[in-house]
Amino acid sequence: MFPAKPTSRSILFTATIFFLLIFTIYVTANEDPTVETDNEGVDSDLQELIAIDEQGGGGGEEQQQGDQQKEAEVLSKAQRIVLELNSDNARRVIDQNEFVLILGYAPWCARSAELMPQFAEAANKLKDLGSPVLMAKLDAERYPKVASTLGIKGFPTLLLFINGTSQVYTGGFSGEDIVIWARKKTGLPVIRIISSVEAEDFQKKYHLFVLGLFDKFEGHDYEEFIKAATTDNEIQFVEVSSSSVAKILFPNINATDHFIGIVKSEPEKYIAYGGIFEKDTILQFLEYNKFPLVTILTELNSARVYSSPFKLQVIVFADSDDFKNLIQPLQEVARKFISKIMFVYIDIADENQAKPFLTLLGIEDSENTVVSAFDNRMSSKYLLESNPTPSNIEEFCSRLLHGTLSPYFKSQPIPDNKEKILQVIVGKTLDDLVLSSPKNVLLEVYTPWCINCETTTKQIEKLAKHFMGVDNLVFARIDASANEHPKLQVDDYPTLLFYPVGDKANPVKLSTKSTSKDLATVIKSLLRAKKDVPKDEL
Repeated sequence: MFPAKPTSRSILFTATIFFLLIFTIYVTANEDPTVETDNEGVDSDLQELIAIDEQGGGGGEEQQQGDQQKEAEVLSKAQRIVLELNSDNARRVIDQNEFVLILGYAPWCARSAELMPQFAEAANKLKDLGSPVLMAKLDAERYPKVASTLGIKGFPTLLLFINGTSQVYTGGFSGEDIVIWARKKTGLPVIRIISSVEAEDFQKKYHLFVLGLFDKFEGHDYEEFIKAATTDNEIQFVEVSSSSVAKILFPNINATDHFIGIVKSEPEKYIAYGGIFEKDTILQFLEYNKFPLVTILTELNSARVYSSPFKLQVIVFADSDDFKNLIQPLQEVARKFISKIMFVYIDIADENQAKPFLTLLGIEDSENTVVSAFDNRMSSKYLLESNPTPSNIEEFCSRLLHGTLSPYFKSQPIPDNKEKILQVIVGKTLDDLVLSSPKNVLLEVYTPWCINCETTTKQIEKLAKHFMGVDNLVFARIDASANEHPKLQVDDYPTLLFYPVGDKANPVKLSTKSTSKDLATVIKSLLRAKKDVPKDEL
């Protein structure tokens, strides 16, 4: 996953996206429906999953109207498939159906609204596939007791009930992801394809899948393939026994038996597996090869990206127009580092996704293309400070891979400290003004959001005036939220550090709870030059 985020990143902010412009969530009372396993006969009692707002006028074009009509038809179908749960029917629905996939939501939750169209899409696909899974939703805010009983604690929450027992949803959040996960958990981890027609139809429905070619669906290798398919929660597995059928799905296949390959809808479309047929090895191969050459980060795939096994990640921030020109050369660079570095693109205008990272780098106001990198093994971050040309990006990645890239530490601009009694230190000046200074330095480490820092700062200002006549002592402060340095590792704020001449590598930590007088006494003892210390008049 990515290196530890600041607190703001621990909460993945939600974006108001296309679906929020055309859909709104309606919560209405619903009579207790009669539930059947195949979902037939309940249409009249089903509540809409999502209602469609009246479309803005102005004489839209026919194509737009056609798209809107198609969307309306999809959601209308979802209306007849997704069951609305309430305090009266929830338990009975779960008890009377073998498989029930429940979406717990809140009307005000933006992520719930974003997920609902995907849930509707999954409901339609599962229905078309003849799946026995009953799709249902619960307004957890309206029915909090029911939500609590079912184990719904946050929004949105997906739970699959199998014969009344729940398990937490662990798949992705697109409609296709939900379908794949639900089918695997209800007994269909692998789809078997026999004919060319079936293979061609399958290709139209899935943009990411794993192909297994076995002349006989038995034996050790096949069993390990099935184990991997059952364990994986995200990718559809398909098995064939005919090499001619396999070539439709994986055209450049050379093997005639015992073959595994992953297929993606991107330039690097076909990747053959070359390892031993063991479940864990197969799964590891998929973990490193299931992503595109360049992954576009969204709310829907963020959880998958954050949990990826890649230790090295290059993240590119650019506006959408600049990215259109950058994507092809960036893919060429990424191709040279397949399975070694993960490449991610984030729209720099997307505050929810981009700003936490840019803040971590100290460049949250940047509007130009930014190329950064993270090494999760050492929690280090890096920044390309030259022009983001393909050659510079490639060299940046090569040095990242070989460990010769210097870590990046954010810093504010160098300030003017002339005639200041309390020096302002930034990341770029900590070496010169503190660690390499020929004077003793008392450094206050603070953050703007620290409640007690203001009181401590006033104390330090008072002490700085008191010791003004001491030539070998400097008082300074640094904003730890905007400046970093490898030799400044502080977790509590405020923190007072005394850097004595001759031993700057071992600063003395002073108590921030002491009075000004007590601090003055401690400082005098540390100076070891009482003749230069003023009388105690604090």
